Parts: sequence; C-alpha cells; structure tokens
Amino acid sequence: MKASTFLQAVQNIGIDTVAGVPDSTLKPFCDALCLDGGAAFRHYVTANEGAAAGLAAGAYLATGRPCLVYLQNSGLGNIINPLASVANGEVYGIPMLFVVGWRGEPGTKDEPQHIYQGKVTCALLEVMGVAYSVIDAGTTETELGEILARACAQFAKNRQYAVVVRKGTFEKEREFLWENGYRLVREQALKIILENTYRKAFIVSTTGKISRELYEQSDALYGEHDRIFMTVGGMGHASMIAYGMAQADPGSRIVCIDGDGAVMMHMGALAFLARQSPANMVHIVINNAAHESVGAIPTGYSGQTYAQIARACGYQNVYAVKTESELSAALSDALCCQAFSMIEVMVSLKARADLGRPRESAMENRTRFMKEWGERAICRTQG
Repeated sequence: MKASTFLQAVQNIGIDTVAGVPDSTLKPFCDALCLDGGAAFRHYVTANEGAAAGLAAGAYLATGRPCLVYLQNSGLGNIINPLASVANGEVYGIPMLFVVGWRGEPGTKDEPQHIYQGKVTCALLEVMGVAYSVIDAGTTETELGEILARACAQFAKNRQYAVVVRKGTFEKEREFLWENGYRLVREQALKIILENTYRKAFIVSTTGKISRELYEQSDALYGEHDRIFMTVGGMGHASMIAYGMAQADPGSRIVCIDGDGAVMMHMGALAFLARQSPANMVHIVINNAAHESVGAIPTGYSGQTYAQIARACGYQNVYAVKTESELSAALSDALCCQAFSMIEVMVSLKARADLGRPRESAMENRTRFMKEWGERAICRTQG
C-alpha cells in the first residue's frame, strides 16, 4: 500500500491534524507526511507519544475533528495515561485515530527490546478499550475504506480506533531527505568518548544507533564492551538508569551517552538530575536534531540545543561542542572536575550502511555489565 493512499483516505474522513513520534515500520508513512502531507495536514513530531495524544485531545476540543496519532508500539505505554484519564469515553470521550507500527509481532524476527512489546500490543489495545484492525501489504483500498468506516463509527461513540501496521505494509515511494548542517560524524565522536572514558568509567548508552556504534567501536578498541550497559529499549530513560547507578556507588564514575530525541522524550529528567547533581556522573547528549535511528525525521526541537536547558536547570558544568578537538577538551575538563556536567555534541546524520547489531541478548549484556561492576567494586575495596 502506498502511504500517500492511506493518508488520502484519512483526509477523506475529515482528519487534518497528525501528531506522533517516528517509527521505522512507519518510515514511508512518515516520509509521505514530511514531503506531501504538509499541504494536507498540520503535522507535529512531539516529544513523546503521550504528548501527541494530548495535542490530539486539544485539537478535537477546538475543532470537533478527530486527529491521527502515530507511534511505534513501544510508545503505547506513553499514551496509556492520557488515553485512560482524558480521552476515554468514561472521562471526556475524545475520539482519535491511532496508527501503530507493530514491532516484534509474534512469528517475525526483530530486536530483543521489541519481543515482549510485540506480544502484548493487541492485548494492550483491548484492555484499554480501543477497537483495532491490522493491516499489511495485502490490504486493499476497499478494505482500508471499510476499516476507516469502522473507525468513524467508533468516533461517533466518542471512542478511539487503532490501525496496527505490520512490517512491510507501506511501499517505499519518495524518501524524505534532510541535513542538519553539522559535520562531526557520530561514530567518530563516540570513538573519542570511548578513548577518554572506557577505562575510567562505566557507560550507560541510549537506544538506537548510539548503542550499536558504541558496541562496535568498543570491540574494535578494547576487544570487549563489558563496561557499557546498552539501554536498547526504554527510550528517554538512560539518564535515570545512569543516575540510579551513580547514587548507589558515589566512588564509581558514570558516563551516560544520550540522544537528543531521547532527552526530549522525558526532559523532566534534566531538572531532577540537576537537583541531585551527582558529582560522579557526566551526561553526554549526542544531538543530530533528528530521530535518526528510525528514519532521520527531525525532532520537534530540531535546531535547538540542550546545553542551555541543562544550564538553566542547574547542571554545574555545560559544554556544547561541534569538533573533535572541542569534544576532547570538554571530556578532559568534565572528567577531571568533581561536578555534574553535560557535554552536548552536535553531529551529522551520517551512519555506516554496514553497521551491525549486538550479538548478545539484552540479558547477556546485563549479566556481563553487572559482573564487571562487581569486580570493580571488589578491587576498589581491596585497594
């Protein structure tokens, strides 16, 4: 199915506002929104999926028209609160159409963080009282029309409807291409960070290509990656995981390597972390102004910096860098001082086409990391 065909059908039932968080399964859909959808829809890439549901609620209150909220199924957790406590028919009864990319569908091969989420995707919709249909590459325009007619019937009852999208549903048409203007390549920046931190600290990395590149660069530099906890799921929570470790053992140095889209998703963590100001933690934000791992769609905060926000929140030291030399100098300063610091690294959208994925399971990564952590603690105690 062409994404443009789907969007035209959505437009035909009166939807003119679209909001969400990009997803790789929905890549052609997101491309179509960014290319041609701008003429037909008001389109917003929000901080997280719950925010998109909130926007949809407000738009409905103002116009009486349901909105479309798109998301990866991993984002269902973020919409449960606004769905249950605002949109539900027993509360305000606000209709909206969800388009959900189905990662980890049972019987399909996918990454470990999607396996359980894939199993419970439809069950979550059912328990939330959201009727749904599943579409795939074989869904016809006639069938799509019938699905959207069912959606409209739910809207008339002040309810929501979901279209669950299997992998390969949307055919590739024209790809949305965008450049952020930065020149430092992320993988090279991560190599510099590893060279300066790996033997001195434990690393918590965010989901997506950041963890994948760290995995390969660490293996190339050190022959292992046991000091890196790769947060392959839970987008936006890496910094709080890192703080949980930092507060548990103030004698260990913790480096969190975050992404700009992940930081934006749960930006309240910046205020909390600044208030705690863990002197043994360095927060590094790799900023390419896009959700690059799922298709290089600009974030809703693209072109802005997080360093200013971190400083306003109360981070003690803040660095914003664009070159290798600036990054090396910032790392040296941040690791030498005993003060909570943020280093924001502005990077391009470039990534290797042959970039691999971790060979171990998430559980194996956890086990190796905790073993390394425990051995370090024993050595420090004996020393």
